[in-house]
Amino acid sequence: MMALTLNQEPLWLVFKLDSNNLLNSLIIVMKKILIIASLAFTLASCDKRVDLIDPNRLTTEQYWLTEKQAFDGSTAMYNALITDGTYMRSFPGLTDSRGDDFKGDSPWADLVLTGQFIIPSTSAPVQWIWRDFYILINRANQVIENVGKMDESIISADKKKRILGQAYFLRGLAYFNLANTFKIVPVITTVAKDKSGYYPKTATEDVIWNQIYSDLQAGESMLPISYDNVDGFDKGQKGRATKGAAAGLLGKAYLYRKDYSKAAAQFEKFFSGELKGVYSLMSDYRDNFKDENENNAESLFEVQFSEKGGTIDNWAGEPNTSWKQNTALSITYAMDGKGFSDYLPTSWIYNEFKLEKTTASKSDPRLLATIASYEPADNSILAYGAAWSNPLTSIYPRKYTNDGFGNKAFETFVSSGINYRILRYSDILLMYSEVLNELNRTSEAYPYIKQVRARASLPDLATTKPGMTQDQMREQLYHERALEFSIEGQRINDIIRWGWLYNSTKLAELKTHDADFNTWKAGHEYLPIPQSELDVNKNLSPNSAN
Repeated sequence: MMALTLNQEPLWLVFKLDSNNLLNSLIIVMKKILIIASLAFTLASCDKRVDLIDPNRLTTEQYWLTEKQAFDGSTAMYNALITDGTYMRSFPGLTDSRGDDFKGDSPWADLVLTGQFIIPSTSAPVQWIWRDFYILINRANQVIENVGKMDESIISADKKKRILGQAYFLRGLAYFNLANTFKIVPVITTVAKDKSGYYPKTATEDVIWNQIYSDLQAGESMLPISYDNVDGFDKGQKGRATKGAAAGLLGKAYLYRKDYSKAAAQFEKFFSGELKGVYSLMSDYRDNFKDENENNAESLFEVQFSEKGGTIDNWAGEPNTSWKQNTALSITYAMDGKGFSDYLPTSWIYNEFKLEKTTASKSDPRLLATIASYEPADNSILAYGAAWSNPLTSIYPRKYTNDGFGNKAFETFVSSGINYRILRYSDILLMYSEVLNELNRTSEAYPYIKQVRARASLPDLATTKPGMTQDQMREQLYHERALEFSIEGQRINDIIRWGWLYNSTKLAELKTHDADFNTWKAGHEYLPIPQSELDVNKNLSPNSAN
């Protein structure tokens, strides 16, 4: 169980936040390490009795002794977000493919079979997701345990609190994703001491979700609203977890478990509490999915990628200062001839965008931000500014690709640094609308939906559909979320939590949206627990997809 026994991994890891200060400081540290190593070698040549310590592989006892090490340890957590199994490629892809808005179009069978809900437990990408989120959990546990022991002679109370808040948030995020992907998983909150391995038991759903709540509550209470005016190595850095990120994800967790009262209390903080006015919608919807205007006013939390620097691909393994920080999602999603075209939008989601015209009688502008489609009536251009095989019938993903930006003729792995947006303010608006409706406060939901629709130049529902019943508003929100969050790793989670797969009418509807649902079987909406994990850990239980 390699993912669960990495308590001795090195912590000199590079992660691009929205500031060169951190990257430069870590490069300087690496240069100092080389100088120290050279000096040690010289001393060793004079006296063979000198005990050498590899400064890039410090043990737990040798590390966690300074304020700088505490901050570097916090940076190491974020590095776990840019690997294949987290947000670099496999997790978004295998999540998107299970929705009715996306389908596999790849020679790599794993990507197609996942969307068809028949992926075997021996799938490598499934194992990578498990592995990499537990690496994130392991690093968060190290920070919580070791920084938590530091007294004020090493680090101030404010800095310590801020670092711990990030660890709790990231651990909560990891368990949130694992719970939604595998349903039941082990909950590990301490660093394994036994070097021979650690074999945790599978937790119940209640235990898992209570851990998510606890971690996100701790994160919210400890994190700042921004890092602009903090004191420390993280001052001014964008990309670190904030109070808003923790508050929003906690509200989402409550919503997913249908605890509507608690979810409402969380979301209200963005409209009448201390988070009021901190976030707002970007006027250009596509600003949320391109390598420009990142960490903007709409973003509560996003994973930081960069196409600059590095010589070693960041798929997996041991990070160092030569690691790239690229995302492979753009080349994975890009159309035939421009990338791998491993996935395609479904005709259903394309047609869903066409159901309603804007106030200027145009197509919903989110269509051309989400899907590469030839739409002469909307003054569209062909993908990447060039023709493709059947422009009037072919559609491709555009969201999270470089199509239309940077004058890129085609995608390569080294050419994309598009940040992955995990939580946006528009999600807060629509989730709060949903919560209000579920609390029988349907009329109060209209103004929040209006904000999202107004950006898309769609008419106000208070005018076109006044006085909707609770059931009618549910159906409307199903539609609104499909358009706003298509190809953002949201759709399958919405389908699961709404109970559509166990509703014969909705299941039949899903099958008309996407033929992949014809092979769905009860319990297989989740990915199977990796067989490699079940083989080595007899305390681990299979899930309903195994």
